[in-house]
Amino acid sequence: MSPDSVHSEAFGAPGIAPTWCSSDKDFVTTALGSSRLWATIGHGIVNEVYWPSTGQPQIRDLGFYLVGNGRWIDLKRERRYRLITPGPAQPAPTIVHYGEDYQLTLELLPDPLRDVLLVRFALIGDYRLVFILAPHLGSTGRDNSAWIADGAGYARGGGLALCLTASAPLRRMSCGFVGTSDGWQDLASHGELTYAFQSATDGTVAISVEASNHHGVLALGFAYSPSGAYTRARTALTSDFDALRSHFLEAWRAWGATLSLPRPDETLGDAAELSAAVLKIHEDRAYPGAVVASLSIPWGNSTDSLGGYHLVWPRDATLTAFALLAANQRLDARHILSHLIAAQRSEGHWPQNYFPSGEPYWSGIQLDEVALPVLLAAKLAEIGETELPGTTEMVRAAIGFIARSGPTSPQDRWEENPGVSPFTLALAIAALVAAGPWLSSAQRSYALALADDWNERLESWCYVADTALAREVGVRGYYVRIAPLAPSSKLTSQVQLRNRDGETPLASGLVSLDFSYLVRLGLRHAHDPRVQDTIRVIDHVLKVETPSGAVYHRYNGDGYGEHADGAAFDGQGIGRPWPLLVGERGHLALQSGEDPLPYLQTMWRCASAGGLLPEQVWDAAAIPELGLLPGRPSGAAMPLLWAHAEFLKLLIARERGRPIEWLERIERHFGQHAIGRSGSTRGGEESRLGAAVTHWRAEVPTAGLPHGKALAIEDRIPFTLCLGFDGWQRVEDRRATRTPFGLWSVVIPQQELAQARELNFTRRHESGWEGIDHRIELGCDPTVVLPEVRDDSPARDAA
Repeated sequence: MSPDSVHSEAFGAPGIAPTWCSSDKDFVTTALGSSRLWATIGHGIVNEVYWPSTGQPQIRDLGFYLVGNGRWIDLKRERRYRLITPGPAQPAPTIVHYGEDYQLTLELLPDPLRDVLLVRFALIGDYRLVFILAPHLGSTGRDNSAWIADGAGYARGGGLALCLTASAPLRRMSCGFVGTSDGWQDLASHGELTYAFQSATDGTVAISVEASNHHGVLALGFAYSPSGAYTRARTALTSDFDALRSHFLEAWRAWGATLSLPRPDETLGDAAELSAAVLKIHEDRAYPGAVVASLSIPWGNSTDSLGGYHLVWPRDATLTAFALLAANQRLDARHILSHLIAAQRSEGHWPQNYFPSGEPYWSGIQLDEVALPVLLAAKLAEIGETELPGTTEMVRAAIGFIARSGPTSPQDRWEENPGVSPFTLALAIAALVAAGPWLSSAQRSYALALADDWNERLESWCYVADTALAREVGVRGYYVRIAPLAPSSKLTSQVQLRNRDGETPLASGLVSLDFSYLVRLGLRHAHDPRVQDTIRVIDHVLKVETPSGAVYHRYNGDGYGEHADGAAFDGQGIGRPWPLLVGERGHLALQSGEDPLPYLQTMWRCASAGGLLPEQVWDAAAIPELGLLPGRPSGAAMPLLWAHAEFLKLLIARERGRPIEWLERIERHFGQHAIGRSGSTRGGEESRLGAAVTHWRAEVPTAGLPHGKALAIEDRIPFTLCLGFDGWQRVEDRRATRTPFGLWSVVIPQQELAQARELNFTRRHESGWEGIDHRIELGCDPTVVLPEVRDDSPARDAA
């Protein structure tokens, strides 16, 4: 991209930000120096400013207004502006607002040395420039206080403070309560600033000021005391703005120089650089390696949540690390893994999400978030990176948790339902295999046996055939979104749709792209008929055509999105398509031998005018007054790091021929079922074609067992097994022994099982008998047998 080019034009969107920018975010920026400040831009104004960590938004917005010629102009509502940067990976934005008789140029610059946001302004036209600041100190608009003193505006709340000042004296300064005595109410009532309130205490407050000149620099400083905020802001104003900007850009150029990214064309090449920068921007500096999911709050105008998406999700953070690793940013990936090692809980899992400091926010547990850091450690080891201290302990603890808790997960990756998800299970299986180098011999043997068992039984949990949907699409069967297993281990249960007023459709009728990681990680071949059939079902049920291209819903019946009338999601709604899922579909296309370029192009056409990928896009009839147009960002989170990471990974995988998450160790272990694009295999002594042991657990029992397999009956607490054969013949008791990861188990050898037609058993714990008689038919196979992938598979010729 040429210097001072326009992002919105470069990425195929109109240069003037139009009404479809319904999300609050067009751009994000931060400096790479000692400063701990992040700023976001939306609708041509400053939205949240985060300080001193990415998890702590301290203002709601800083708006710009013009007063003169008998009127006043709210530039956010006009939405006539250009967003300009020196380059895609140089986030020094310039906003140019213009109308028939004015032009306002705003250069935003996070000071590289101080916790200060600088705004250099230049106004052309017979107007005066007004700034209105809405503090949300302590990450809330409540219980803030504001006052005017020494020619500056101050605010305090939650033990934090800010100061708003400028290079030239500010005029008509006032502070009031939002909705009653703030600057916007003043403009609406009088057409100019007339209030002169000197303080507003303990409420939702705003500070309004007017610039005394058409040119100058505004400074917004943050500290733990008002005097500290003033000192930082005034010190920044004494520095030369152009020198600070050069310092800012040089740091970003140095970081960007190490990127290694494909450039299939100018648009996607620039998009890749911008995506990499967006990932880097979201790394915390108070807690290096902590990467929040988004510097945004979905539907932020309708909530005052302390959380939003400015929290660390271990899943999003690890996938971001994989994307940065693919782009040759090894140090950044190592930083993320270091932070994850530090944030791990003693039980081996991570919090569902947490502030960059490590303090948990939501309390759920997702097994995919336990597995992914193990895969990141394995990838770093595979490419020759020096091992980080604490890696062994982290991996062993994570694998222990997976072994004890799986294959079910308390939550799926969409944070809604318990059960067995193909996405989560694929990652858990891969982690059990990838962890080998860090495990003891006994741990490794157990982990591999468990991985083989879960991998072999996966279809019995997550695959259905001959359903109404299968017949409608004309396929034999497909992988489901999630399996809330019934006691019989048959997939007959219902799934509660958390965002649809508790609707409970059958699990066998819900589909998603969650199965795609079975192929991504090498557990199933892209040309497996079950995979190809599921792709047909996904395209039939979840794909929706938009002006940006074909995009995909999370699952049929999803309720996480705006209502039909465009009203914000309020716990209920209608699920909208996610651009990141276009990337997952693109990975499937790549591994099936197709060129994923159209999927990359679609993803980027979903980006905002500033090049940010949203969580969701609108997929219904346009509602222009709400800024909702088909295929364009909705009011959900923007940017979504997961989407930018998926875009980068797909772009790089297109060049390299395989996903960045692919691990040679997993390929070797699963042999022919892990064939890559070339069709080659890497057999070895660890290769497995099937499981030697079936691990029976109460959540995943088995009704039948073929000859040739041993049976491990397991529990999380000590027990005595009372067993018999062929209708409780030859009854005996056997005490469970402790496995390497803390489970209790009784293993019945395959030779003993081969002598009977039926196994009968029950268990006695310290509290007494469980009160259930279990029966397993011997000599039958209830699982779905993996089809053979021959060497003449189409995958051999995939390009």
